Amino acid sequence: MSYHVPALLTKSVDGLEIKPDGIYVDVTFGGGGHSKEILKRLGKGRLIAFDQDEDAIANSINDKRFLLLNQNFRFLKNNLLYLGLEAVDGLIADLGVSFHQFDVAERGFSFRFDGPLDMRMNRSGSLTAAKVLNEYEEERLANIFFNYGEITNSRVVARAVVAARDRLPLKTIGDLTGAVQALVPPRAENKFYAKLYQSLRIEVNRELEYLEEMLVQALEMLCKGGRLVIITYHSLEDRLVKNFIRSGSFSGEIEKDFYGNVVSPFLLVTKKAILVDEEETAVNPRARSARLRIAEKR
Repeated sequence: MSYHVPALLTKSVDGLEIKPDGIYVDVTFGGGGHSKEILKRLGKGRLIAFDQDEDAIANSINDKRFLLLNQNFRFLKNNLLYLGLEAVDGLIADLGVSFHQFDVAERGFSFRFDGPLDMRMNRSGSLTAAKVLNEYEEERLANIFFNYGEITNSRVVARAVVAARDRLPLKTIGDLTGAVQALVPPRAENKFYAKLYQSLRIEVNRELEYLEEMLVQALEMLCKGGRLVIITYHSLEDRLVKNFIRSGSFSGEIEKDFYGNVVSPFLLVTKKAILVDEEETAVNPRARSARLRIAEKR
């Protein structure tokens, strides 16, 4: 099985408008799909890639124009400056979990397997899903389930988790499933568990917080005319990206100048998100929720 099949590969790399001698950044290297496509289009340029998952490092590309850093993309600016790079021509991010992470039971990302409640993208981190579930107060758990998973009965779910852990600590996927199974809406099991696991994954990896940090740094490090290409997979991260490229803020509040023109650090290359078509969905069903946004720094 492939480490990861990139969604919207051609359209996303097209969006970078690769210059043969340009400097580009792939902040979510994964299986290297986007990086390989970028390198095909580069001449004497450079490509710097980031991935915090040590498993991804095994996919590194042997190319003198390429450098892969085993780092979270929240350290984007510091690493680029350390390499002597004060500006880049484009940055691409394919957000979300790789197929490899979903399909390895011991990583704990998927409810399809019974493995440990881990969910760390960076396995050197100390916070796991088990730690969240067993140590967070009930109200904090409810807020995570609601804010990050958009689970409407989040308080009831949190209460069930606390009741279960009072009997025995929650250590495995099966433990969590058993704790909340009575609350799962009929005929909507997969959707419910997907939301629950998404909320825990976001908390464990601080995904939205780190995404905001990366986007702010990307804006700072992009040269004038540089391209920002982002693929999102759920509404929470897509809303952050959409607000930021439209207004330069995460709240989405739009500023206008004296003449009523929108003041934004970006020019929208795509007015609306580009979605995966039926042909790609048939080949790669996991890409069906992908949304591509492209912007250019003014």
